[in-house]
Amino acid sequence: MVLVATPAVRAEGGTDRWIRKKIAGMSLEEKVGQLFAANVYGESGDTTAPADVAANQTMYGPDIRNGDDLIARYKLGAILYFRWSNNLNDPVRTAGLSNDLQRAALAQPARIPLLIATDQEHGAVYRLDEPFTAFPGQMALGATRSAGDALAAGKVTGQELAALGINQNYAPVADVNVDPGNPVIGVRSFGEDTGLVSDLTRAAVRGLQQGGVSASLKHFPGHGDTVNDSHNSVPWIFHTREEWERIDAPPFRAGIAAGADMVMTAHVVMPYLQSDCDVATQEGCDPATLDPEIMTGLLRDELGYDGVVVTDSLSMQGVRDKYGDERIPVLALKAGVDMLMIVDDTTSTISLDVAYNAVLDAVRSGELTEERIDESVHRILRLKQRRGFFHGDQQVDERKVPDRLGTRAHQAVARTVADHSVTLVRNDARVLPLRNSRQRVLVTGYRNVTPPSVKIPPAERLARAIGELGVTTELFETGTAPAAATIEAAVTRANAADVVVVTTVNSAGSAAQRNLVNALLATGKPVVVVAARNPYDIASLPGAPTYLATYSWERPAMEATARVLFGRTKPSGRLPVTIPAADGSVLYPYGHSLRY
Repeated sequence: MVLVATPAVRAEGGTDRWIRKKIAGMSLEEKVGQLFAANVYGESGDTTAPADVAANQTMYGPDIRNGDDLIARYKLGAILYFRWSNNLNDPVRTAGLSNDLQRAALAQPARIPLLIATDQEHGAVYRLDEPFTAFPGQMALGATRSAGDALAAGKVTGQELAALGINQNYAPVADVNVDPGNPVIGVRSFGEDTGLVSDLTRAAVRGLQQGGVSASLKHFPGHGDTVNDSHNSVPWIFHTREEWERIDAPPFRAGIAAGADMVMTAHVVMPYLQSDCDVATQEGCDPATLDPEIMTGLLRDELGYDGVVVTDSLSMQGVRDKYGDERIPVLALKAGVDMLMIVDDTTSTISLDVAYNAVLDAVRSGELTEERIDESVHRILRLKQRRGFFHGDQQVDERKVPDRLGTRAHQAVARTVADHSVTLVRNDARVLPLRNSRQRVLVTGYRNVTPPSVKIPPAERLARAIGELGVTTELFETGTAPAAATIEAAVTRANAADVVVVTTVNSAGSAAQRNLVNALLATGKPVVVVAARNPYDIASLPGAPTYLATYSWERPAMEATARVLFGRTKPSGRLPVTIPAADGSVLYPYGHSLRY
């Protein structure tokens, strides 16, 4: 049975009447524009920077030079910020961009302010770096076991985003990471335990929204049990209905109960939740984003969610394998989605113009009714009204931005979270804590400089943090996949040191990183392995007697690690996941931790 997405919009007295009157005065084109969230290049709304203008024209055509032009053409409901699109180069300029874009939106006949969104999950996925306050990320919060830490981190994040005019955060991740090989979620999840993920999702939603931004639960109906990345292919998740109810649904129920303004969809196939899906032939098996039984039957009807539902990017291959680009936005709306995300990075994209006109054509042909469009516009305007968009000026004070980011109080929250998260997994050689601050410490290991918009330098950050403790420290970074000559150079330095600290990032999938660690161990020097992303690395490093999991390469995580290494603080994090051995048995159970 295929469900038709026609949930009734709840009446809310005067607010509801005001919204209905607003919609009645809008053209079809203005209504459809509100359904789209898109990105744009540039540091200002009217940018004339040649590279940004060229990028925008490549994406949107010769008439779209900048954000002002994009809004005037499509009357968008939301804009997304990215580092690679030059929106987040400088906090003061970002605030100015937000002001420019809001002025452009209010200059349109319908005078509807924008949702301005970004993905500030922290940890593995972040868009804003220093001076913005960094946190170690969601799995690190899972290691703290503290809803109070999750709420505090969310509130700080919300306050700092709001200072830049960003009013929407595509976070928290409500997925339960039950597959250690998951390439797209992993440390973005709070962990593998449904109860823990539910508790921290609830707290994170409350924190973000208390901080002044809308939270977005993602990725419904759950993306935590897959070995495929939906950016590149269509993941299949074979959870039964009972498993979905037990594993995947509770965090979304918790986030919805906490008042989450938005839910983001997952481009995953869950065949046992879809009655039309034939697993053998794959007939009738659509990604959840396009499936009415999931978007309407589960999310709207069963979970009772009446807020805004936004797709994950429609440029992702997980939603483009089966249908032409002109069909995807129409099918998503028919399934029950409200907002259609078009992230165009000029490499792999669905055209905004194609998607926008496809929706218009579907209404004009009768495939979509205008009443169905009105339902989604109603939800979007209701969100904006509840957030105060129509009451007062949406401009932010650019002069005050520097004083609102990375404040002493905010940094103290980040330090607390990081201190609570560092997990001592193995200390067989009793090397830790390091008692002698006069020891010469070599810090070596991972560094990634690609893509240029994301800095991943755990060894550098850790070396600096150890040095700030007054310890003689040498830094030798080995890149992402050290060659034999690089490993040999690291070994030479290790032989001259008293202690070696080596950072890894997903070494389970990197023979070169494992070779580095094993060569360092062979020197006979005390070696401490610091897993700066996935805690699962230890399964591929059986010879490492000393192992810390930090879940993050962010500066607060590396500083907390330095304090733990030298006994300035005690490790208090607990594994939020099970670490399996190579044969599938349990190497370290959920909740495992060691103490000093």
